[in-house]
Amino acid sequence: MTVVLDPAQAAAASRLAELLDRHGRPRRRGRGVYLHGRPGRGKTMVMDRFFATADPKHKRRFHFHAFFAELHSAAHTLGSIEQAVESLLGTADLVCFDEFHVNDIGDGMLIARLLDALFTQRRTLVVTSNQAPRELLPNPLFHDRFVPSIERILAHLDVVTLDGPLDYRTLGVAHDSGFRSGAYVLDPASSPRGDIAIDLGDGRSVAALAVDADAVTFAFADLCGAPTSAADYLRLSRRFRRWTLRAVPRLREVPPDQAMRLVNLIDVLYDADLPCTVHAAAPLAELTAGVPAVPDLARTASRLSETSHIADTAIRTV
Repeated sequence: MTVVLDPAQAAAASRLAELLDRHGRPRRRGRGVYLHGRPGRGKTMVMDRFFATADPKHKRRFHFHAFFAELHSAAHTLGSIEQAVESLLGTADLVCFDEFHVNDIGDGMLIARLLDALFTQRRTLVVTSNQAPRELLPNPLFHDRFVPSIERILAHLDVVTLDGPLDYRTLGVAHDSGFRSGAYVLDPASSPRGDIAIDLGDGRSVAALAVDADAVTFAFADLCGAPTSAADYLRLSRRFRRWTLRAVPRLREVPPDQAMRLVNLIDVLYDADLPCTVHAAAPLAELTAGVPAVPDLARTASRLSETSHIADTAIRTV
């Protein structure tokens, strides 16, 4: 299938192409690219097309959630961020991160050290993000502490905006497999708490409503109301390939950390391309409205818009 890029996508693709020489290798001492814009504008698609043209011997591409979980583990095992980066990236001259974000001060300090290591090692970095560099770590209590890292980003990466007028995920192309084959079910019914303990490692567990081979069903309150993390969702996604999430409330009615966990969960399932049926108390636009403290929620809404939307409370997947 031939993909025709819109003007904003074509401009971004042109800038990315300038990073490589005629052999597909990163140009020496070239600046990387920070590609940002609202969800669904084609940032990942443009980056992946660029990545496919690069020399396959010395390149790595990660979803940032997955890389960050591996970085935590490797840094703990090896004792330093620098050694962890070397272990994870090897000889890669080109490193691409999809969905780069900084929303937590603890993560921000680790990300600052990661960026220092990448820039010191002179690797060519390309990232996609929904946040412009100066919007990273938006919490006003902590933003100033990340400003030096933002300045380093601006010193080493060219900022390219890809923010066309259309969210392509809203076009509603049907799919029979993967994340897009899931459903968003308007279902105001409450859910019981789960009573099936699923091991998360390190002596922790999370309660599920149902488990059937590679399928799992959670209540929102059990999964997102508990102190779970993106690393937990990554671990669970390797075991369970079909997901159902029940009783998702209007997100303005729950603490921001619970809404943020939903963002992380949908990110993980979307990147793994796993089908998920979400039973929610309100239509998607209403579900995510009025939650200013969760900056990535627009991405979650955009991704859920790609699934089938069903206004039928009689549907049950357990």
